[in-house]
Amino acid sequence: MFPIKDDNPSRSFPAVTLLLIAANAAVFAYQSWLGAGGQSFVFRYGAIPWEITHWTELPGLPRESVSWVPPFVTLFTSMFLHGGFLHLLGNMLYLWIFGDNVEALLGHFRFLAFYVLSGLGACLTYIFFDSNSGIPMIGASGAISGVLGAYMVNYPGARVHVAVFLLFFIRVIRVPALIVLGLWFVIQVLNGLGSLGGQSTGGVAWFAHIGGFVIGILLIWIFPKKRYRASGWQ
Repeated sequence: MFPIKDDNPSRSFPAVTLLLIAANAAVFAYQSWLGAGGQSFVFRYGAIPWEITHWTELPGLPRESVSWVPPFVTLFTSMFLHGGFLHLLGNMLYLWIFGDNVEALLGHFRFLAFYVLSGLGACLTYIFFDSNSGIPMIGASGAISGVLGAYMVNYPGARVHVAVFLLFFIRVIRVPALIVLGLWFVIQVLNGLGSLGGQSTGGVAWFAHIGGFVIGILLIWIFPKKRYRASGWQ
């Protein structure tokens, strides 16, 4: 099942959600413009677990791949890097579908803090399980996983339009968010456990998804929510 939209209109304009989408798209455009230098860009600003746990640059990197920022800063910059157009498109679609409602629930500034903290927690979860990896971790999916967790908790009955692929046919059906996002999380857990057994995971940071989702559920209980009156949100 692949979500394409939801039947859960937002009560406020999703300014931060749109800003995050624009920022991710802009960084990817610049990354693509660099051409062959895009790989060095990823090594400079992606979160490399070995560098985080050893608090120094990964040995043996070419000069153009050495970052001028402290390793912990890459925990934040890595959230805006992507490995390809489809990687970016998938992440931004999920953020667009589910982010507006969580933003309306929390308010713009709290949503931005929630997003960043979810992404930070996702990175740290991944690093905990693969602390000596020298491969940069990039992508907004950890932070977006937190958004998915918050959405599932607050809007479990919201209907999500998902595309179901049946051989050569595609059918769109409406499924409760609890099922769509709950199944998504189960898939992340199963693949994460499979990666611990040494099986191939296609380069996906499954434990970042798991960590972000769980942290998003925890944070949404902690963060104060906006209240709604007849005159609107306050």
